[in-house]
Amino acid sequence: MADGLTIGQAAAFVGVTIKTVRHYHRLGLVAEPERDGSGYRRYRSADLLRMVRVRTLAGAGVPLAEIGDLLDADPERFAAALDDVHRRLTERIEDLSARRDTLHRLTHGDRALLPDRACTVLDRLAELGFGPDYLAGQREALVLARALVPEIFDSFLARLEDVLDDPEHVELTKRGWDARSWHPDDPRIEELASALSGKLLANRALLTAPAGFRNRPDAASRYALVNHHREDQAPSIARLNTLVERNLRAAGIDIPHQ
Repeated sequence: MADGLTIGQAAAFVGVTIKTVRHYHRLGLVAEPERDGSGYRRYRSADLLRMVRVRTLAGAGVPLAEIGDLLDADPERFAAALDDVHRRLTERIEDLSARRDTLHRLTHGDRALLPDRACTVLDRLAELGFGPDYLAGQREALVLARALVPEIFDSFLARLEDVLDDPEHVELTKRGWDARSWHPDDPRIEELASALSGKLLANRALLTAPAGFRNRPDAASRYALVNHHREDQAPSIARLNTLVERNLRAAGIDIPHQ
């Protein structure tokens, strides 16, 4: 022990590998000891102390390229550098936490693409008895709305929330979903469209699109892609939506149309 430790012994004492010690040497973080008469490099307590400090700082997230200057800094510079490392680590933790949350939400499909408020609406729809197919369609419509018509996304959500607070409107909406199995010329579709239009017109403020959206040259196309999503799969639903929009326009609501 009086002659010092071999590189293998030093690495084991410090808790790193021989490869790591040699890497410290290449970076100039730890000086290589002189060789003894037998040709071996012998590590003394000062060398081990330096290695422990390097290992500790590296383990705390300090980049190896910065450790040398940090170890040779005065106490004030050392404290300031550690504060900077702490800030950067905090930012990394926040970024990793956000990525973890996104991965968690990906287990619920498109929910990773939606804010919490929209996910709450979807949860409420499920609690009110709407089936998986309806929920999938609404989820897709919300994703499209957020991407294609962000100006009216909040009002779109508010309209859904308003529906869910009205038991009669909920039942009409469920009946509208059931109408997908009706013939497009079924007279009940017109009656249902009239009832749904009346419910929507009870809160006209939620039907008013921002001027910035109405003035877009492609507003009608964007609106149609959202409001008429999946209509090609159910002609009766397409007719129901067309009749509702016609009723709203007749009542003075500015519904984009191509």
